[in-house]
Amino acid sequence: MNRRMKLTIGNVVLETPVVLAPMAGVTDLPFRMLCREMGCGLVCTEMISAKAVYYARRTAFEKNRSSRILLAADESERPVSMQLFGSEPELLGEIAAFLEPGPYDIIDFNMGCPVPKVVNNHEGSALMREPKLAGEILRAMVRAVKKPVTVKIRKGFDEAHVNAVEIAKIAEDAGISAITVHGRTREQYYSGTADWEIIRQVKAAVSIPVIGNGDIFKAEDAVRMMEETGCDGIMVARGARGNPWIFREIREFMKTGRIPPRPDSTKLREMILRHGRMLSEFKGEGTAMREMRKHVAWYTAGCPHSSSLREAVNRVESMEGLERLLEERLV
Repeated sequence: MNRRMKLTIGNVVLETPVVLAPMAGVTDLPFRMLCREMGCGLVCTEMISAKAVYYARRTAFEKNRSSRILLAADESERPVSMQLFGSEPELLGEIAAFLEPGPYDIIDFNMGCPVPKVVNNHEGSALMREPKLAGEILRAMVRAVKKPVTVKIRKGFDEAHVNAVEIAKIAEDAGISAITVHGRTREQYYSGTADWEIIRQVKAAVSIPVIGNGDIFKAEDAVRMMEETGCDGIMVARGARGNPWIFREIREFMKTGRIPPRPDSTKLREMILRHGRMLSEFKGEGTAMREMRKHVAWYTAGCPHSSSLREAVNRVESMEGLERLLEERLV
């Protein structure tokens, strides 16, 4: 198969054209590091409110634990993209410049989040309805920093207002270095089937790299999206939850047409425990064990007796307890 493997975004070269999507409550530092080890070409932070960073900076930024956790990055995970969201051009440019010296290679802007509290604040995918304001924001961010600025958009706000091509052209004119297109409208959230045709249309309309997003759950999906749309790279979101191996599988399938074997129960157990230890070191054991409940559910989906395992993990409060549970149940 041996597809084109590298993807260049501004001055950043990805060894694999596969990106981990920013996902709130999922793509924290430990999970990104695991995905990067598995062959992900670019990882992205959870989305960060520019306004929250602004107010945290005005107080004691170093004491603002939530902001520090969201902004944390490690040399081993690079290249890494840091995603901002907001709706005020001047503020977004200012915060992009403030964060630029950090250990990030790319600054991304979110125009895809469908969550009501974000949309109702005229942020995230609400900006798909405001092309003029979107252009002002993107120009302000590009002017403010030297690092590449990218943007993630949706097909449109709803089926009556499909304008991804229009927004993509605005982004290119603003100096954006690459654009990610999720083939769903805001109205769809994550339901139904992603429209890959809109990704193809955006790719045909602009000369900057286009990254396709939506319904990538296995290696074959990634290659098929690239073949059907002509996109330059693909972004994996829900398909990576509990499945960092998907990046190894996509990379190998792109190179050779073969897919490595899935991890057995021993390797699955090792990955979960490693994830738990990394998360404990990063956020503290109590927080880590609470967060690992959802990760364990994703990791073990489809495994024998997974429902009873999910129920039992909800009572785990320590790494020792997690180790004991997995030794007993994950065989």
